[in-house]
Amino acid sequence: MMIKVENIHKRFSDVEVLKGVSLEVARGEVLSIVGASGAGKTTLLQIMASLSYPDSGRVEIDGQNLFVLGDKALSKFRNERIGIVFQFHNLLPEFTAFENVCIPGLIGGRSREEVERKAAELLDMVGLSHRHDHKPAQMSGGEQQRVAIARALINAPAVLLADEPSGNLDSHNRDEIHRLFFDLRDSLGQTVVIVTHDESLAAMADRRIVMSDGQICG
Repeated sequence: MMIKVENIHKRFSDVEVLKGVSLEVARGEVLSIVGASGAGKTTLLQIMASLSYPDSGRVEIDGQNLFVLGDKALSKFRNERIGIVFQFHNLLPEFTAFENVCIPGLIGGRSREEVERKAAELLDMVGLSHRHDHKPAQMSGGEQQRVAIARALINAPAVLLADEPSGNLDSHNRDEIHRLFFDLRDSLGQTVVIVTHDESLAAMADRRIVMSDGQICG
């Protein structure tokens, strides 16, 4: 398995948000997670991404137990092995599309030549070679999200985790982003977990699970 989540519990104050969640995701699988707001989907994804710690339980990605790592080692693992796509893309406005894609690779200490070559390839893969030198404000929402996906892939991560990746897009851009995830899986063998309210996207996945009240129910 590429991802193993075992008996994850998470509480915020007196609210138990996750109540013993366990799941496995196979290498190369596209998994969608759906459920009502407040079901615990985003909290689970943040823990899988190592952006939040569980109160108990464990997460393994590609055989590595995340939460036995120290802060520095965990940050390094996240940078190299986990690609994260947020709903609002979080691009740095002062940098071009190309520069935004390069940043995680340069932070990871890879050579500039290697990172820039890979960034150009990824921009081409997501259909944005023509936006190489454009800043986020010069691009549509769908284009910005495709840049964010390319950025998440710059270090060839083991997994790609996406939180409502098409939630703020119009129907045309939403459909393009949906197809892109499956194109990436087919071309790169990428393992993808997508939290979404969009049932059309969820239905496209290899497997769809439903969360309710902090638990997986289907």
